[in-house]
Amino acid sequence: MKLELDINADSRYSFDRKRVRAALEKVLLEQGMKEGKIKISLSVVGERKIKELEKKFFGRDEVTDVLSFPMQEGEVVPEDEDGINLGDIVICYPQAKRQAMQWNKLLDEEIEFLASHGLLHLLGIHHE
Repeated sequence: MKLELDINADSRYSFDRKRVRAALEKVLLEQGMKEGKIKISLSVVGERKIKELEKKFFGRDEVTDVLSFPMQEGEVVPEDEDGINLGDIVICYPQAKRQAMQWNKLLDEEIEFLASHGLLHLLGIHHE
């Protein structure tokens, strides 16, 4: 499996990109995605942007830690010659930082967790 990970983050948001990539690759392998090319976009944003997305797509005027936007709701997009495009994960850096402090974790651990959580949503695995 080859992961094509497009990370978009302002330079003021410092985190270990290699660690995030490794975490996402682990989730994909655990979910049986062992072959082909898989594309994911990951954006790390501030509170204003995540709140704007939360309101626009979910109708809630609040800050959240992670949002996922699958390419097709409810199913994984079939693979074509360019691979499988799973969709977009958006992480709120300030919220991740607060949660890391709250749970006595390293910020990189929290961002890794949120990216993995977002990927599970892209794969159609949801919590109730």
